[in-house]
Amino acid sequence: MTIDTKQIPTATAVHASNAGAPVVLDSLVRTFGRTRALDGFSLDIAPGEFVALLGPSGCGKTTALRVLAGFEQPDSGRVLVRGSDISGIGAQRRDMGMVFQSYSLFPNMDARDNVAFGLQLRHQRSGPRRARAAELLDLVGLSDHAAKYPHQLSGGQQQRVALARALAIEPQVLLLDEPLSALDAKVRAELRDQIRALQQRLAITTVFVTHDQEEALSMADRVCVMSNGRAEQIATPSVLYAQPGTAFVAEFVGVSSRVNVERVGAGIALFGQFAKIRGDAASVAQGALDALLRPEDVTATVSPQGLGVVNHRSFLGATTRLEVGIAGASVKVDVRSSDAELFELGTRVDLSLGARDVLVTERRPAQ
Repeated sequence: MTIDTKQIPTATAVHASNAGAPVVLDSLVRTFGRTRALDGFSLDIAPGEFVALLGPSGCGKTTALRVLAGFEQPDSGRVLVRGSDISGIGAQRRDMGMVFQSYSLFPNMDARDNVAFGLQLRHQRSGPRRARAAELLDLVGLSDHAAKYPHQLSGGQQQRVALARALAIEPQVLLLDEPLSALDAKVRAELRDQIRALQQRLAITTVFVTHDQEEALSMADRVCVMSNGRAEQIATPSVLYAQPGTAFVAEFVGVSSRVNVERVGAGIALFGQFAKIRGDAASVAQGALDALLRPEDVTATVSPQGLGVVNHRSFLGATTRLEVGIAGASVKVDVRSSDAELFELGTRVDLSLGARDVLVTERRPAQ
């Protein structure tokens, strides 16, 4: 069963005065002993925007979410919602809904009572409380499961109950802490699309923490890639992928090949061709450089005298990914699967670049 986002008017799910709260994280610093989890982290979130915090383990994304939620206090910096500084306000008074990775449902309560729990803490009367819970269960497609206990629900259903519970209190901001990571691949993909559709329907400001780039790129309006407690780049998914601002972003988001190149005037020499250096990367240090290439930006052509050799092939559906050994590097190249038979292992090929400028970085030392 899927979430039906068209049948429930927006105002019945999230009160209009609470939807679309602007959020500002201003120069947050948070340390744990000698570890600096947040190092001057800043992020502006527009009303109703869906922002994903993406990065490897230890980058600070969960700490940033916990500071926003009020579960952690920053050493310095501010948290502002609707322009008001809430840094000193406890989590229970921040009017935020949170969905955890582990569901965190009460095993002794059925789905309806789990959804209504936050309203009970706010001393709402039983009748309106149960009616509200029924509305939210209907919103997430679980009205027929209201009397079931958590152990009687699948993982995806439990997570939808947790989502309904977070929305029941009409929060200003919805916080999602890797809510899909415990689900199997098919359920994860379905619930990912349903959460995004629901968020757009409700226009509620949402912050989503994940280490899964596919989730971040498919769900978010903007993605904040984090490293060492700082924002490496904040951009829309399409810009983040096509125009990564740093080598870290290029290698963490999507697939990239690192190839040794040398500077030639204002550009670089790559596969015997001249290529332009992308934007601000022109200021990178003189001398030995590496280029970072996406598989779809490189074209392979069969040539008996080619400088590259096909060393591996991976079938990906409509495309097949080649790994071509050339000049001491392994370059990934995507070709149409209908043409893949031309590129048997050991086939010699020439490589050429697409039209986009090339991102370069200082050469990585040999390991």
